[in-house]
Amino acid sequence: MHIWKDSRLRIRVTPLGAMYIAAAVVVGVLGVYTVNNLMFAIFGLMVGMLLVSGWVSRASLTGVKPVGIEAGSLFVRLRGGVGLRLSDGATGRVRGLEVHLDIEGCRVEPAFYGGGRNGTSSPVVPLRVRPERRGELKVGRVELRTAYPFGLLEKAVFFDLGARLIVAPHPAGAKEPDYGGDDFREPTPASGYSSPVGARPFLPGDPMGGIHWKRTAQRGEPMTRLMEGDEAKGLRLELDLREWEPGPAFENELEILSGAILQSRLQRRDATLVVYGPDGRFDAHGHRAAWLALSEARAMNSSQ
Repeated sequence: MHIWKDSRLRIRVTPLGAMYIAAAVVVGVLGVYTVNNLMFAIFGLMVGMLLVSGWVSRASLTGVKPVGIEAGSLFVRLRGGVGLRLSDGATGRVRGLEVHLDIEGCRVEPAFYGGGRNGTSSPVVPLRVRPERRGELKVGRVELRTAYPFGLLEKAVFFDLGARLIVAPHPAGAKEPDYGGDDFREPTPASGYSSPVGARPFLPGDPMGGIHWKRTAQRGEPMTRLMEGDEAKGLRLELDLREWEPGPAFENELEILSGAILQSRLQRRDATLVVYGPDGRFDAHGHRAAWLALSEARAMNSSQ
């Protein structure tokens, strides 16, 4: 049952609160019919508790508001994370807030912000999101909801951030990059002590003593230890939008490119995406820039 509802504030009685109010009414009626002072006292305490619940829950929403969104790399059909940064003007106050975030084309799981003694003036609340499409997505309304402290009344305030998130294609169908040709520079060990930091596919000319046997057994193919100081050339990918028509095949190609970029990032290698379109060539240097270019890519076959 809603007591107040508009675009900025919502107050409603919870199911527990409705039962509590019904019990208070019964106690009050019994007090009137029996003229029992104890009943009147209990009724007064119950009404006072309801008022305190409303005042405390309203106070827990005062002085806190969202100020921005922080996001890493988000991919279609994969659970990722975003951080909602809040401004808390009373860091010692217990909040007990349930945080809801509305993002178009995304499933967002609610999060919790407790506040309290160890709070900061600029906390970040992590939320799990699962985008359903690539591209630029608009962040809609932020809802801060609380039923603290007794769960009798629930209050919610709403904010509009006007922020946007970039979602890259799903990194699926990625193939093992070809380390031959111009894609890989032979390892150049750093001077002095060098320790293994990972593994890479075995290349012709690599010493047999450098084979990473554990990773070889896991992958089912020869792997070589990657040492400190090993330098790898950046991965170079190309996408000609003029050769593709909109449809599943084009989206699958974007997913393959996205997977290759992700793999290069995990291998600590740079990546460059060269995009050809009607207006010429565009080079996206770096993983984030390449994913941004893929998220905005549109097939432009001249036959369309």
